[in-house]
Amino acid sequence: MRQATDVFGEWAEKGRDIGMAKGHAVSVSEMLSFVIEERKELDKKFSFLDLGCGNGWVVRDVLKNPLCNRAVGIDGAKQMIVNAESNGGDGEYILADIDSYNSFEKFDAIHSMEVLYYLKNPKDIVKKITDSWLNAGGRLIAGIDLYHENTESHSWEEKVGTRMLMLKEAEWLQMFKDAGLSKVKSWRSNKSSDWAGTLVLTGIK
Repeated sequence: MRQATDVFGEWAEKGRDIGMAKGHAVSVSEMLSFVIEERKELDKKFSFLDLGCGNGWVVRDVLKNPLCNRAVGIDGAKQMIVNAESNGGDGEYILADIDSYNSFEKFDAIHSMEVLYYLKNPKDIVKKITDSWLNAGGRLIAGIDLYHENTESHSWEEKVGTRMLMLKEAEWLQMFKDAGLSKVKSWRSNKSSDWAGTLVLTGIK
C-alpha cells in the first residue's frame, strides 16, 4: 500500500485534482452552506481551516463570503499545495503531515472532505482538533464517501492502492462524541438511487 499523499500528489501532477473538486462539489457546497448559515445567524466574522485542502478550491470559495476574514488550507501532498498557490487568491496554504501537525492557532470552522479515513488515527486527530484547533463554539464538519453503509466504496482501498479506514456511520458519530464535541449529528448529502451519498458528520466545541 502506498501513502495517500503520494497517490494524490501524482493525481495533482496529472490534473486529476480538478476532477476531484468537481466530483465533491455538490456535497461540499451543502456542507459550506450549513456552516455559513450558522455564521450568518451569529452575525460574526469567522476563520476557516480546510483539512486536506487539495488544490485550494474550497478555501477560495469560502473567501468569497464577506463574513470569512481568514481561510487556511493544509495538505500533505506537495503538488496539491503547489497547485493551490498557483491558483492565486488570498488563501493561505500549509504543506504538512496532518497526522503529526499541530496548529498554533484556532479556527471558528474546520472542514474536511474525503480526508479522515486516510489518517493513521482519525480518532486522535478529531480529539486534537476539538481540544486545540477549534475556538469555543467552533464547528467541525467532515464529509466522507467511504463508510460501511456505502457498499460502492468497499473496493476503493484495493483500486486506489492506499490504506483506508472502513467504519460504520455510528462509529464515526461516536468518535466525534468521544472527542468532546456537542450537538453531534450526521446526514447523507447528494444521495441517489444508486449512491448512498456523502456521509456528513458535524459537531460543536
